Amino acid sequence: MGGGLFGTLAIAASGMTAQRLRLDLIASNLANVDTTRAPGGGPYRRLVPVFQERVRPFAEVLRERVAAGPLARGAAGVAPRGTGGTGPWGGGLGPAGVQVAAVVADPSPPRLVFDPGHPDAGPDGYVAYPNVDPLMEMVNLLAATRAYEANVAVFSAARTLALRALELGRG
Repeated sequence: MGGGLFGTLAIAASGMTAQRLRLDLIASNLANVDTTRAPGGGPYRRLVPVFQERVRPFAEVLRERVAAGPLARGAAGVAPRGTGGTGPWGGGLGPAGVQVAAVVADPSPPRLVFDPGHPDAGPDGYVAYPNVDPLMEMVNLLAATRAYEANVAVFSAARTLALRALELGRG
């Protein structure tokens, strides 16, 4: 993933992919809000994505910089001549989007409801329900939808710029 418009497209696409997974997990959480018996035993556990920044690998950045032209040795290390020692993001490897590091089960305790007639009730008559708060999941759903829409807007803007650049190149 290089810089410029194609890098912007890739970053926005990674954001859309991450938010789509977040939406899928929220849908799963809402669908299982009353699931008292999960395959692993006990009630369903709310699933949460853990996002992390995706950074471009050093080898990729080095190949890109070597291809940019002759290298100059300076205080900041080795950089293509004329760049002032900085990369497209002002130095460093720069961002290349977002990725899902893991999907984890929320460790918060289950919701206990007194229902002695339920098949999954304990000896004290309480049933352990999932640690899913439907109201909070709906708030998360709105936030994920807005984040997805923002990434779509960035992707569309970069696509429009790329198409406009192609038109200018033709004419």
